[in-house]
Amino acid sequence: MTPTLRTERLFLDPYLPEDEEAFVALFQDTRVSRWMGDGPVPEEEDRALFGRIFTKVYARGLFDVWAVRRDGELIGHAEIKRTDAVGGHEIIYALAPAAWGAGLGSELARALTAYGFDALALAEVHATVAAENGASLALLERIGFEHVRDITEDDGSTTRVLTLRAGRDV
Repeated sequence: MTPTLRTERLFLDPYLPEDEEAFVALFQDTRVSRWMGDGPVPEEEDRALFGRIFTKVYARGLFDVWAVRRDGELIGHAEIKRTDAVGGHEIIYALAPAAWGAGLGSELARALTAYGFDALALAEVHATVAAENGASLALLERIGFEHVRDITEDDGSTTRVLTLRAGRDV
């Protein structure tokens, strides 16, 4: 079961069915979705993804997925899960544009990383970021992640793999 996490300004908890509209709005915002997975998808695919969080991820305890809230409002999405692309656990997060520029991304990434080290006893935590996503790359490097390699995607674009090892200050 995905636990509840708290930071100074954020509350991370499992999604509730009534979060669907806010989840879809977040993922339909192209300023957000351009950096997620394969980029923007039709609304019905985001609704199906939301449904799978309950029917597969939570039901089978596959990995941890959170709604990210500030002052009771859903402002983001977060995950930590094992992925073959990095050969370990990867943090995944997104914030609504209205939450950008206030340090919440760093706060969220730190919380996910600390959870990976403390609760999951990981030796290292990874993140994958599109090479063009300078803001996310800078954020992760600021909190101690180091670029370890690049992945060339099928479309020719580059994804950077960053890693933070346990024992480093987050």
